[in-house]
Amino acid sequence: MGNRVVPAALIALLVILHAQLWFGRGSLPNVARMTEQLNTQNQQNQQAQLANNRLAAEVRDLKEGLEMVEEKARLELGMVKPNEIYVQITK
Repeated sequence: MGNRVVPAALIALLVILHAQLWFGRGSLPNVARMTEQLNTQNQQNQQAQLANNRLAAEVRDLKEGLEMVEEKARLELGMVKPNEIYVQITK
């Protein structure tokens, strides 16, 4: 009987470890799902970083140059300079 206890305990331990590998917290499917979530989050972070960079460049232009202010005023508000003729073409 003593000869059978040790192998049975080792087999039970092996089954428990194998179950943890496939179904536990650090299982292979769980790691694959978390890797996919990480990749998705990294893509979202890159898109947000690009948007932040564009906004930072626009803020810098607004602070440093009047050309951007003039362009925004012309496009969004329809402003014109003195002695300038505004022509609008409709289709």
